[in-house]
Amino acid sequence: MNKVGGYNVEDLQAGMTASVSKTVTEADILMFAGVSTDINPAHLNEEYAKDTQFGGRIAHGMLSASFISAVLANKLPGPGTIYLGQTLKFKAPVRIGDTVTATVTVKEVVPEKKRCVLDSVCTVNGKTVIEGESTMYCTSAKD
Repeated sequence: MNKVGGYNVEDLQAGMTASVSKTVTEADILMFAGVSTDINPAHLNEEYAKDTQFGGRIAHGMLSASFISAVLANKLPGPGTIYLGQTLKFKAPVRIGDTVTATVTVKEVVPEKKRCVLDSVCTVNGKTVIEGESTMYCTSAKD
């Protein structure tokens, strides 16, 4: 572990996993719209959204994806690491009241570059809503 509680690259092994769960609220969507400036009516206007393919309002995709960031920053590889890249595939909508579980699993460790690659998945009631891959710059015990 590094001095702020995250994993050093030398501590990581393929297969390690961690998760975070969060129930999406109306306040989350409103605050995310304010911070991101994404005011798409699909997220904010029920009258508009009920006539879309989703039949009602949906959460911002990037709001749900941000839960992946929370796992990476807080648990695995954790504090002290830096996000280098992320791919995302949005598979299904998230709605107010849904509990999103973001899970990351170490896929590859590259000690000489102080990097790791993790599979990233968000689910709601066991159904995948987002899948992707995260690349992180890690601390090292050698520094």
